[in-house]
Amino acid sequence: MKEIQNDPFTIERTFNAPSDMVWKAITVKEEMKQWYFDLKEFKPEIGFEFEFYGGPPDGVQYLHKCRVTEAIIGKKLTYSWKYDGYVGISYVTFELFPEGNKTRLKLTHTGLESFPANIPDFAKKNFEQGWTEIVNTNLKDYLEK
Repeated sequence: MKEIQNDPFTIERTFNAPSDMVWKAITVKEEMKQWYFDLKEFKPEIGFEFEFYGGPPDGVQYLHKCRVTEAIIGKKLTYSWKYDGYVGISYVTFELFPEGNKTRLKLTHTGLESFPANIPDFAKKNFEQGWTEIVNTNLKDYLEK
C-alpha cells in the first residue's frame, strides 16, 4: 500500500542510554549541536522560539522557524517547524519511554503535507531520509559513543 503524503512520519529507536541522558541530548543546546543543529539558544519551555538554517548539503539552506508547543520534562517535547517565506507548518514530537537502562525514542513529524508540493526539498521522502539519518546514525552515535 502506498503511503499517503499526509500521513505523519514516525521513527522509533531504542538507545543504549538512560532517559535523562536522551532528554539532555534533545534539549540542551550544547549537546544538540553535536548531533542535530547548532542553535543559538534552546529552552524546552512552551512558547520558546528558535531558528536555524538547514537543507541539502549542495542545495538551498532554508531558515527554519520553530516554537516549543509542549514540554513534559524527561518525557515529551513538541515544537512547530516552518520555513521562513513559505506556506505550511508542521510539528515535531520527541517522546521518551524508559526501558531499564535503555530508552525508546519515538519521533513523529506531522503536517508535512502543508508545505508547498512543488518544492522537491519539502517532499516527505526527504524528511524520512533526514530523520532516519539524524535518529539512527547521528543521535545513536552521540548517545552510545
